[in-house]
Amino acid sequence: MSIDVIPDWLASLDDEDISFIKRFILSSGSLKEVASSYGVTYPTVRLRLDRLIQKIQVAEDTSNDPYVSLIKRLAINEKLDFDTAKILINEYKKIRTGV
Repeated sequence: MSIDVIPDWLASLDDEDISFIKRFILSSGSLKEVASSYGVTYPTVRLRLDRLIQKIQVAEDTSNDPYVSLIKRLAINEKLDFDTAKILINEYKKIRTGV
C-alpha cells in the first residue's frame, strides 16, 4: 500500500474519530488513560471504541450492497436507530430477492 493512498475505512471516519484513534494510540491503547484524558468514564470510552470498530467494519465490508452499507453507517452514526435500520435492510432484501 502506498503512503499516498488513504484506505477507504480511514477516509470514512470523521475528525473526531481520527482524534480518538490518535489519543488511543498515544496512550498505548489504555482505555482507562483515554477516559481520564477526556474526563469521562471507562464505559463511555468503551462504547465510543465499539462504535468506531463498527464504523470500520462497515467500511471494510465489501460484500454489502451500497444501500445496506449506507443504512448501517447511518445507524452507527446515530442518524437512524438500529431497529429502524434492521427493518429497512430486511425490507430491502425482500424486495431484491422477490420474497
